Amino acid sequence: MRRLWLTMVLLVVALSLAASAGAASSSIVVLEVEGAIVPVVADYIHRGLERAQEQEANAVILQLNTPGGLVSTTQLIIEDFLASPVPVVVYVSPAGAWAGSAGAFITLASHVAAMAPGTFIGAAHPVAISPTGSGELPATQEEKTVNALASAIRSIAQERQRNVEVAEDMVRKSVAQTDTEALEMGLIEIRAENLDELLDKLEGRTVRVAGGREVTLHTQGVPLNFVNMGTFESLLFTLSNPNIAYLLLSLAMIGIFVELTNPGAIFPGVFGGISLFLALYSLGTLEAYWAALLLIALAFGLIIAEVFVASHGLLGVGGVASLIAGSILLFSGSTAFSIHPAVIAGVAIFLTGFFVFAFRAVVRTHRKAQTWGAEGMVGQIAVARVPLSPTGTVTNMGELWEARMDEGSAESGEEVVIKEVHGLKLTVTRKKENSGGEE
Repeated sequence: MRRLWLTMVLLVVALSLAASAGAASSSIVVLEVEGAIVPVVADYIHRGLERAQEQEANAVILQLNTPGGLVSTTQLIIEDFLASPVPVVVYVSPAGAWAGSAGAFITLASHVAAMAPGTFIGAAHPVAISPTGSGELPATQEEKTVNALASAIRSIAQERQRNVEVAEDMVRKSVAQTDTEALEMGLIEIRAENLDELLDKLEGRTVRVAGGREVTLHTQGVPLNFVNMGTFESLLFTLSNPNIAYLLLSLAMIGIFVELTNPGAIFPGVFGGISLFLALYSLGTLEAYWAALLLIALAFGLIIAEVFVASHGLLGVGGVASLIAGSILLFSGSTAFSIHPAVIAGVAIFLTGFFVFAFRAVVRTHRKAQTWGAEGMVGQIAVARVPLSPTGTVTNMGELWEARMDEGSAESGEEVVIKEVHGLKLTVTRKKENSGGEE
């Protein structure tokens, strides 16, 4: 009998230890998004939700701070939230953060919505680039877009049992609420100072996940698994910055210009080509206004033409004006995507200076008397490839020549002056002997 009781006690202890080990293996996956809602963000969140399912995590917490983003990307994130078997908590933080526009949709689509003190949510009225670049949609198109988004946010609010009327006003009237107002109006469930306080307030809360299954959250004493963006995701997210996209486009134009004016330079062409493809990826991701891109391309064309056409500066002035106009209109009307005015001014000033310098160089070249063949080489500088004592080889304009010193010798790498040309052989002299005459 004593043996039976001992066996039962050991069995109970073993089951308790197993249960404890299983509970300890649970975790909470924490994601963080700070910036515009672009496609790579949707991929990152999707990966985080998949990892939470694989690990059978207790919940996923998304710390959010965004001015908004793309509607198509927001839709993908909302679909992931609605289909998630793991409870999703969106926490707008830190203080001063904003769940604006697309961020409001994402917050309301979560199973539990929370905000830190000093944060804001709302202003989800659709803004898009119009054919005129004014940032305002035509009346009919605006009405259709507003109605569609209002219907979507109303449906989300109903699904999550939140204030439908206030949610709809965020779309129709661009209404925004502070964290305190959002809590009072039933847009969010929790107001927490920090992540620790949020975990305390989540403990024991019951939510309904995909499939109608009810899940009780256990968040106290549970390890946090912070899932960050991978290297490639971070790179794509950086490229999705409007300022980066604009700078890449500018560098691409400069690189291509240098390659066209100096055939065979190779590096400027390669650099410009890579920058151009990266810029096109960024601009395509951000849904840039293509008419603005054409204005920027026209600007570079006019500035380049100024170098070769005597317009007395008119083409250059028109190019700078076109560049500034295209830059301003590139993401016009978007609250999430905009180019900082200082970046536009810096690029305009730099390009103007760059092409003025190129223009002066071309003018000096055109005014300089041109000589060709052997006559043109006399007086030019060559560099000794090997010691000249007195014969050896030198390079001139990237070409290799046989050379002979007229007097003395020259060390490898020393500059010499071409004195005479005899077929494929040069007679050279020390540079210092002709320095006075050359200068």
